[in-house]
Amino acid sequence: MSRRSLILTSVIALVLASSPLAPAFAAAETDTPAWGSQVVRRPADWYRSDAARNMAATVVLHQSSEGGWPKNTDLFAPPRPNADPGLANTIDNDGTTLPLDFLARVISAGDEAARPAFDRGLDYLLEAQRPNGGWPQFYPLRGGYYDQITYNDDAMVRVLRLLQGVAGGRSPYGFVDPARRARAADAVEAGTALILKTQVLRNGRLTAWCAQHDAVTLEPAWARRFEPPSLSGNESVGVVRFLMSIDHPSPDVIAAVEGAVDWFRAVALPDLRVETFETDGKPDRRVVAAPGEGPLWARFYDLETDAPIFMGRESIARASLAEIEQERRAGYNYVGTWPAALINVDYPAWRTRVGLPAR
Repeated sequence: MSRRSLILTSVIALVLASSPLAPAFAAAETDTPAWGSQVVRRPADWYRSDAARNMAATVVLHQSSEGGWPKNTDLFAPPRPNADPGLANTIDNDGTTLPLDFLARVISAGDEAARPAFDRGLDYLLEAQRPNGGWPQFYPLRGGYYDQITYNDDAMVRVLRLLQGVAGGRSPYGFVDPARRARAADAVEAGTALILKTQVLRNGRLTAWCAQHDAVTLEPAWARRFEPPSLSGNESVGVVRFLMSIDHPSPDVIAAVEGAVDWFRAVALPDLRVETFETDGKPDRRVVAAPGEGPLWARFYDLETDAPIFMGRESIARASLAEIEQERRAGYNYVGTWPAALINVDYPAWRTRVGLPAR
């Protein structure tokens, strides 16, 4: 930038800052968030704004005839006529649950125009629950792994947390009618019972959950070619946090939490860290020895031995991250620190809350 341009830019900035229009310029910047999880973390007053109401109206335009919403879609942009129908009616990747959470905040702030869409979306979630108490990734059912009980990426947990808020009349769901609140409470009870049934019991000890379970047998099940039946060091964290959120946990819920936390401790991988680097100019990852660092956890553990599993698109279980293809190493999180905060922060606080002695 030339000196003249720099001076001109500075003058414009000073004029705008001293102008009565300055608050309007600031509002224009802050009132247009991108669609994503941040849309439910705005200040409460923002949901009363015209910008929020206009965005809510656009979100409603994306709602399907069944009542659900798509994933991987900018819901603040007008719907495209050539939108992929395969993305619709899902709880995957914040589909349906995030739009409902956002609309609830706008409705609670006084926008009744969004209420019919919210009610239809809530009815959709309640209808999508299987008789066994679980939720599939897509509804209406479409076959394949999409129909399995889906803990993957916290999909079912997000549904349960939303319905938990509805059932309890918690903010921002205080406007929901009593009949739907009662249905939500029944759905949460059935979902919790299913979680307890699907926790893997091995040699008399409760362990963890698979990312997806068969909708009929409830056994750990395949998802994509690199997501085998296994114990999950990632998705199980969300399941445990949901169980910890129950106000008055039963002895079975307490036992499930204790069993899972003990399992997380047993399968931790100490003295390791993940490094990023490049292979032939492409992003890559590797796990390296790092005494005193970690621990890490694998995303997949063998159902019988607790050995970490690393699986690429050829669906062959490998013993290390280095043995699978670069595209998967860089494009999927096979190792992480997911249970760390749960064990060190959430779990001790939960034991105190429910009146259990410190461990």
